Amino acid sequence: MRAAGKGLGVVARVIVLIASLVFLIIALGILLIVLDANAGNVIVQAVTSAARFLVGPFDGLFTVSDAQLETAINWGIAAFVWLIVGSLIAGLLRRVGGRGRKRRAKA
Repeated sequence: MRAAGKGLGVVARVIVLIASLVFLIIALGILLIVLDANAGNVIVQAVTSAARFLVGPFDGLFTVSDAQLETAINWGIAAFVWLIVGSLIAGLLRRVGGRGRKRRAKA
């Protein structure tokens, strides 16, 4: 049972790592758009394309007259949702993994 708990702990860490990477990609995408990075650059295209894919249904959530501000708001919300959901899932896995361990008696 202990190995299963450790395995879930590893999965939880991987989920947090993935959620953090998604957060960073979206944040970098926001930064590139707000700072008016060269849209013709391959790196800028790759990052903004990946971020656009990851924000999914959050893109267009709020409409604002300034397109850059709109992107920052909508993508920022998506980035934090990814981070929060990833952390919640990881926390649940850690709890489930910890249930198999014997509780130590208090001395």
